[in-house]
Amino acid sequence: MVHAEDTTPPAASVVEPDGFTLPLKQLTFNPGLDQREFERSTLNALNVYDPLENWNRRVYHFNYRFDQWVFLPVVSGYRYITPSFLRTGVSNFFNNLGDIPNLLNSLLQLKGQRSMEITARLLLNTTVGIAGLWDPATKMGIPRQSEDFGQTLGFYGVPSGPYLMLPILGPSNLRDTGGLAFDWTAESQINFLNVSDVSENHPEIYLLRAIDKRYTTNFRYGEMNSPFEYVKVRYVYTEARKLQIAE
Repeated sequence: MVHAEDTTPPAASVVEPDGFTLPLKQLTFNPGLDQREFERSTLNALNVYDPLENWNRRVYHFNYRFDQWVFLPVVSGYRYITPSFLRTGVSNFFNNLGDIPNLLNSLLQLKGQRSMEITARLLLNTTVGIAGLWDPATKMGIPRQSEDFGQTLGFYGVPSGPYLMLPILGPSNLRDTGGLAFDWTAESQINFLNVSDVSENHPEIYLLRAIDKRYTTNFRYGEMNSPFEYVKVRYVYTEARKLQIAE
């Protein structure tokens, strides 16, 4: 006896748009993973060694108020009374001075190509750029590099140590704070363009440099509009320093 062929079509499998068949069917969730555990895991990911946190938070608050009541109003006045081309010239001049510790630290880290690039910048900007008031090196494809002694110490494996919030200067750590002192001393001893000697009799040069530094720094306290801003700034600074040391 001949049986009719079964023409009933097979049950269609449900295929997700990405091509997987029911990819969530076997997925199980941990019922104990609540919001509190999630937040705790997130905070652990942002964890930075900060044994002086109570003090650092006070300094952070001081920096916030100093920035709001003193530094930024001064910068606004500086921007208002100083033409744009003059502000650019001041920034270029101090950047040219900063290439001295940049070169020294590049040499200490055995970065040959970077050392040659910074040397070329110094030669071009000091001569063609008239003591650094202009920046022809950047226009010629030699961008400014940033190397400091904190990076040099990190390059040779010195740990960062505890996180520090420095008055006015902002985020740092024990290693980088020592690096700041070294770079400042080295620049003073080298006395490039006789600026260090002149500054001893004209402290307003230090003031102008501080104003220019704040003028060229985009960070603003409170701009994150978050009660966790201190933690975020601490984490971002720490990770950024790791990347700078590794490059």
